[in-house]
Amino acid sequence: MSILIQNGTLLCPEGPVQADLRVEGEQIAQIGPNLPVGDSQVIDARGKLVFPGFIDTHTHFEMNKGTIRETADNWESGTRAALAGGTTCVLDFAETQRGASLQSALEEWHSRAEGHASCHYGFHMTIKDWDSRILEEIPRMSEQGVTSYKVYLAYANIRVPDGVAYEVIKAVGKEGGIVGCHCENGDLIDAAIAELKAAGKLSPASHPLSHTAVMEAEAVDRWLALAEQAGYPVNVVHLSTQRGLEAARRARARGQKVYLETCPQYLTMTEEKYHLPGFESAKYVCAPPLRPQSDVDALWQALEGGEIDTIGTDHCSFNFHPTKELGKDDFSAIPGGIPGAEHRPALMYTYGVRSGRITPHQMMLALAQHPAQLFGMFPHKGALQVGSDADIVIFDQDHTWRITAEAQYQRVDYTPYEGMEMAGRTDTVLLSGQVAVAGGKVVAEGLGRYVHRGPAQFWR
Repeated sequence: MSILIQNGTLLCPEGPVQADLRVEGEQIAQIGPNLPVGDSQVIDARGKLVFPGFIDTHTHFEMNKGTIRETADNWESGTRAALAGGTTCVLDFAETQRGASLQSALEEWHSRAEGHASCHYGFHMTIKDWDSRILEEIPRMSEQGVTSYKVYLAYANIRVPDGVAYEVIKAVGKEGGIVGCHCENGDLIDAAIAELKAAGKLSPASHPLSHTAVMEAEAVDRWLALAEQAGYPVNVVHLSTQRGLEAARRARARGQKVYLETCPQYLTMTEEKYHLPGFESAKYVCAPPLRPQSDVDALWQALEGGEIDTIGTDHCSFNFHPTKELGKDDFSAIPGGIPGAEHRPALMYTYGVRSGRITPHQMMLALAQHPAQLFGMFPHKGALQVGSDADIVIFDQDHTWRITAEAQYQRVDYTPYEGMEMAGRTDTVLLSGQVAVAGGKVVAEGLGRYVHRGPAQFWR
C-alpha cells in the first residue's frame, strides 16, 4: 500500500519543510513538493504538523505483576494509549529479580509484550545485582538489541552502591551503550521519612518533604562524578529540579557528555497538588515529586535552550482505588507513580509550542529524534527522511479538547491532568506504514514489534 501525505508541515531533522511525503510499504519512499498521486491513498495534512513517530523513553507497564501493587496498565492497554497520543515506540524497564540473570528478565519482558503491544517497543535493563555473571551478560544483551540500562541511587530494595554504579557505567560504555540513573539520595530519603512519621506527619503533604531538591542535586552530582571517573557519557532520568540541573551544567562545563530527561508532570504541575482536600493528593505521589513553580520555570528554560534532551513520561499507573489507598494512613506506603503515556504529546504541544516556550522542531527533537539517537534507533526511528521507518504522526494544531479519565485509553482510574484543556491533538498515526490511528481514535491494535537497538549515537 502506498500512502501520500499532502500539504503538511514536515518536521524533518534539518527543520520544518512544506512538502509531501510518500510511504511505500513500511518505509518513507519520497519527500518533495507536489508529489504525483498515482495510485496512492491520500491523506490531506493541510494546516497540520507531520512528525516522526514519538518515542517515550520511560515507561513501566505491568509493573509488580501479580501483586496488590500491580499497575493498572498492561502491555495491551498501555501501548494502545501511547499510540492514541502519537507515541509509536516505548522503552520500558525490564526488572530483574534479585539473584536472577539479565536474560531471564529480557525473556520475561518479551513474553509480556510480544503479540500484545500496539506500538513498537524496546527495553532498558535495570541493574540490581552486580557480579562476574552479570558483567558477562552485558555483551549478550547488546547482541539482542538491549543497549541501555538503569541504576538507582535510592530505594533499599533496588539501589546499588557507588562502586557498582561506577562498574556498570564502564561495562556498558565499552559496549557503546548508555546508563541512566534515578538520582536521589536514598539514605536521606529514609531519614526524612522516619523523622516525618515520628512527628505524626502521615499525609501526602509529607511526600515532597521526604524527597527534597537537595536529595536530587546531591545524587546527580555524585552520579556525574562516577561517570567522569569512568570516562563515559551517562543519562539522568526524570530530572525535576533547578539544583539538579545546575549539577548537570557544572559537569558539562567540565567537558562531560551528560544527557537529561524530564517528564511532562515536572513541566505542567507544582507541589501545590500535595495540599488537596482529603486523600486526593495521593494521585500525584511520584518520585521525584512535583516541585515549586521556580523549578518548573527552570526546566522550561533549559528545554528551550537545548539543555534537556528527552521527554519521557515515567508512566507508572497505579489505580487510586484501591492501590494508592494502601497509603491512606502512611504517605510512605503510597505506591509512587502516575500515568501519562497517552497525553505527553498534547501536553508538550499545549504547554510548550502553543505557549511559545519551544518550537515544533524543538518538540520533535525532544520527543522523537533525540530519543532515537540516544537509544540507538536513528535514523530508522525519529526522522522524516527517505529510507526511515514509516512511523508518522499527523498532529492537528486546531483541535481543542479536555483531558478526562472517562475518555482516556489508559486503563487507570484517574489522570493527574484531569480537566486540562489541550490546544492540539494527534489526529492520525502511521505505524510501519499502516494507519493505526485515524481521527484521534485507535483503528488498528497489536501491530507493535520489538526494536533491536544499536549503540548510542551521541551528539553533544
